[in-house]
Amino acid sequence: MSNVSITNRDTIETDLSTSTTEQESPGSRGLPIGFMISLVLTVATGIGLFTSVSDIASGLWTIGLMLSLMFMGIPIGVSMILASALGIYYVSGSLALGNVMQTTAFAASSSWSMTVIPLFIFMGLLLTQGGLTQRLYRATELWFGWLPGGLGVGTTAAGAGLASVSGSTIGMTYALGRAGIPEMLRAGYDRRIAVGTVIVAGLPGQLIPPSILLVVYAGIASVPVGPQLMAGVLPGIGIAVFYAAALCLVGILLPKLVGRNKSTEVASASWSSRFRALAAIWSFPVIMLVLFGGMFSGTFTPSEAAAASAGLALILAVGYTWRDRPHVQIASAVMNSVRATAAIFFILIGAHMLTRMLAVTGIAENVAELIIDLGLGKVAFLCVLIVLYVLMGMFFDTLAMVLLTVPVLLPTLAAMNVDPLWFGVFVVLLGEIGMITPPVGVLSYVVYNLCKRRDVNLGTKISLGDVFQSLLWFLPLAILFLFLLILWPDLALWLPGVSDA
Repeated sequence: MSNVSITNRDTIETDLSTSTTEQESPGSRGLPIGFMISLVLTVATGIGLFTSVSDIASGLWTIGLMLSLMFMGIPIGVSMILASALGIYYVSGSLALGNVMQTTAFAASSSWSMTVIPLFIFMGLLLTQGGLTQRLYRATELWFGWLPGGLGVGTTAAGAGLASVSGSTIGMTYALGRAGIPEMLRAGYDRRIAVGTVIVAGLPGQLIPPSILLVVYAGIASVPVGPQLMAGVLPGIGIAVFYAAALCLVGILLPKLVGRNKSTEVASASWSSRFRALAAIWSFPVIMLVLFGGMFSGTFTPSEAAAASAGLALILAVGYTWRDRPHVQIASAVMNSVRATAAIFFILIGAHMLTRMLAVTGIAENVAELIIDLGLGKVAFLCVLIVLYVLMGMFFDTLAMVLLTVPVLLPTLAAMNVDPLWFGVFVVLLGEIGMITPPVGVLSYVVYNLCKRRDVNLGTKISLGDVFQSLLWFLPLAILFLFLLILWPDLALWLPGVSDA
């Protein structure tokens, strides 16, 4: 098996930017046309805001201005703060804006429950730098490789585990693709099955704690962090099992698609080698036990569970990197945690500003009334949201979708009797599905650019069309799982109901 670790963000961005450069014409110069269009839209929405004649119109122009700034490449938090500040200023005046600016930053970042964010990030970075990627993939390959479609099953299991601790679906997908795609191609997998398995492997990762997205949602929706994290456990495990069972079924019914040539090493692996591989990842289940068990039993609050898990990860990281300058690895994890935490908290401040703007202009209440007046039932309303989020996922990442839509939808959820804990799981999973949806799903392009590497494709031509076709096998299963979640809400609500979190 090929050894690979989580690559840093610069490496991923270099590969992506290289691909983009190759698509540009040799003589192209000047500002990109997309930037020029976004600039024109930004100016137009700004003029529309300061010439609007009603609060609702002002709110809509503000949202348009915020989206235009995002398309220009302005960071999400900055776009939300600037646009919301202008909207509040125009509707309520400078005194109201001054009050919002004075109080919002503290209100958004001072909640004790938000302390889990830097701790979760720090824990994930420490485990990643300790080489968990290689060992986890190795263990899942040996334990599941003997099944029909076993390498795909192992990739799915590894993806769920890695995405939950890495905190980055994109980073996990890149690393898992470098390890998994060549392994599956070497074993005789159809190129579309190999690619599609890697793309969807990270879907459970933002549901299984520690999940930064669920914590951010909990902060916006004002629900307790502990129960929200517990609500994601069974759906996260469930969709991973769902995909694993589907791959096994394909292996039984269409064996030519999932490895006519089984890996000799996996097929002949002894029980002793499997248990050695399992022993090599003992740190992962121990940390998950501390995190889950502490919250579920009520022994730890969510913040205490995060602190205990991060402390254990710190001890393990020192042990794993003892001969490789552990102080450098830890210092790097600390600095990256600070950077990531600052970025997330800045976005949270922007989300609170947006919520204030929506309240001032009355958009949230009017949207709720409009949906209620349509006479949609609960299931029909959620089906409409599925379509909406899949379309949004073509342009925004999951965090942006959560921040943009949840403040608007909260009054409607209450009117539709939708449990906010359940909706957190629903919306995060929808956002992750949106990130893989053609023709603009970002994860599809991450994997496509990765597949251009000779050491990944092993000489097999994998086109963008192949990547999109691969999703025809997997996207319907994700949508089906969403409907199961709608029809059986206890899948998300049972565990918070029986836990002491």
